Formats: sequence, structure tokens, C-alpha cells
Amino acid sequence: MDTPAGSRQRRSDSTPRASILGSVTVSGEPEQVSRVRKFVAQTLAAAGQPGIDSDAATLLTSELVTNAILHTDSGRPGGNVTVVIRGLPDGVLVEVVDDGSAGTPVVKEDALAGEGQGLYLVQQMAAQWGYLRDKGGTTVWFYLAALPPGGGPAGPRRGDQCRAPGRARTASSTPPQIAARSSSLVT
Repeated sequence: MDTPAGSRQRRSDSTPRASILGSVTVSGEPEQVSRVRKFVAQTLAAAGQPGIDSDAATLLTSELVTNAILHTDSGRPGGNVTVVIRGLPDGVLVEVVDDGSAGTPVVKEDALAGEGQGLYLVQQMAAQWGYLRDKGGTTVWFYLAALPPGGGPAGPRRGDQCRAPGRARTASSTPPQIAARSSSLVT
């Protein structure tokens, strides 16, 4: 079948595709964390993707934005943080892009520490997470698998970490009874 120049041919299968559900860029100020939480909750509610734990997505995004403000150049005057939410056929991918720093994201393994638990929460609650660095900054991302009807587990195991696609590591497991606290600047 010929396709006229400038037109697109529709896919013949009905395989769902990834889509950008929304993005927002905020200044690197602590007051912006609550704005990002509201953005995530509203974006996921509007998308209507079944089985997505929007509370978990909101919490984890809040933790990553807080980390960007506290530990990267995004927290300096003129700094920014960008959040991108992508809907996938079987879950949601959230990316938090900062202005970069000298260090790399580090998970603190002490579950009882009073602060520094943002990446620990991401590691424990997300199906996968990771980060990418370039000259422009660091992107820390996490993937939440949609729960299938009936609420059972779906997708990759919780705690899988990737620094780049295709290179997954299994993180240490922690009993779910350990209570984790939010390290967000604004609650």
C-alpha cells in the first residue's frame, strides 16, 4: 500500500505505545516541591491509567525533586528542575532532570537514618530506577509497574536499578515492615 508523502500510516496492530503525559519545569526552590507533587497527582489522575499507584509516584517524585534542590546545581540561584511523566503500556516512567553536580546519586542503606532516605524509598518502592549523566545534568528516573486487575505484582521486581537501559542490578531487599520517612523539604 502506498502512503502519500507527508502522511503517516497507522500501525496495523493494537499494541499500546508510550506517551508523554506531562512535564513541568520549576525553579530550584524548596517551595516548588509542593507544586511538583500537585502536578504529578493531577497528571496521573487526568491520564486515567488503571493500576498506577499515584500516591507512590507523587512521593517518589517529591523525594527526587528534593534531592535535586539539595544536592545539585538546581538548588543554586537560577537553577531548575524538570519532571517528565511518561505513560507506558504497563506502567509509568517518571524522570527528574537537574542541572548536574560533581557527585552521583547514592542510596544510603541505613533505613533508620533521620535524613537522606529519598533514593532508599525509590529503591524500595519502584519496580526499577536509575540515572543518566551528561554535561547538561543528571536525570534520575523510576518506573512504577501498573498493578493488574486484582492487585497482584506486575512487571520487574521492586528495587531493580539501572544506570543505563539494559544494565540492571538487583538491589538489596529490605523487609516491608521498615517504616521509611519522607525527606521532602515541604510536606
